[in-house]
Amino acid sequence: MADSTPSTAEPEPRRQATPQDLRALTHPLSWRILRLCLERSQTNQQLAQRLGVAPATLLRRVRALTDAGFLVVEPPRQGENGAWERPYRATGATWRLDLGTEADQLAGQIDLAIVDAHRAELVENGSPPSRHTRRAILHLDAEARAELDQRIDALLDEFESRSTPDGTPIAILWNAVEKGTTP
Repeated sequence: MADSTPSTAEPEPRRQATPQDLRALTHPLSWRILRLCLERSQTNQQLAQRLGVAPATLLRRVRALTDAGFLVVEPPRQGENGAWERPYRATGATWRLDLGTEADQLAGQIDLAIVDAHRAELVENGSPPSRHTRRAILHLDAEARAELDQRIDALLDEFESRSTPDGTPIAILWNAVEKGTTP
């Protein structure tokens, strides 16, 4: 069981995303695959079946995520029908990834891919007995915005370090939209 005392250690610095990273993450399927492979390894066939996508289509996404280091191939295993299969496991490398700034052309695509993946998970899971949803429109200057981002990151890092295998999975989406937002 994890220590419930908040961590005082500084989180490791964020790594700037490469163009290869960004291309691998521009599709909602990428984020769904990463989420499913985080808790347990999955084969391409298992992922395709779970996500309702053709295995060949999914394999393209899996390969892009593997090439970028977001998935790793685990040792082959024998499947239910005796055939050898390759399971994939998420590395968690997106947790400390800096996806870029407003200047990045792919940043908007990645934001939408993340939102689409989150929405698909909400639809798939239906209405759970306990849900905390909140949306807010804040008007902050640059200093307050930077402080809010830093505090959200620190809070998520703290609770990520307190995560336990037998805990309840919780999906959290934080996205601050600056342009074109109207209350």
